[in-house]
Amino acid sequence: MNKLDFFKALIEQKNYDQAIEFVPYAKFLGVTFKETPNGLIFTLPFTADKIGNPNIPAIHGGVIGGFMENAAIMHLMWTIIPLGIPKNIDFTIDYIFPGRPQDTYALCSVRKIGKRIANIQVEAWQSDRNSPIAIARSHFKLTHEKQ
Repeated sequence: MNKLDFFKALIEQKNYDQAIEFVPYAKFLGVTFKETPNGLIFTLPFTADKIGNPNIPAIHGGVIGGFMENAAIMHLMWTIIPLGIPKNIDFTIDYIFPGRPQDTYALCSVRKIGKRIANIQVEAWQSDRNSPIAIARSHFKLTHEKQ
């Protein structure tokens, strides 16, 4: 079984934990996700090593950005017919509030999808879904891996 067929089987089985291994940095960060009525919800569990500024304390902006980018990649892989790992074209993030030392969540929405390019928006929040700490917009090239 090739990697694509294996990933399709993970989707059918709803095996979120094994699917995240396809995105190594997300696995390194400890990212998890699950399906909800609102869509895929991604979780970045808080650990002390994610603090960038111990005086506030606040989660490092690069950790938040990496979490959001990897959530977008996994969202595309999980919700469209898996073609391969999408390649980032651009990623723009607006940091609205500092990430406090607690779990962070993200929800992605595909704004437009074509044959080769997908546009996706990601919102990250902590205690209140209506008060995002960051919002990102990005474009991904959809790769077509050989079977």
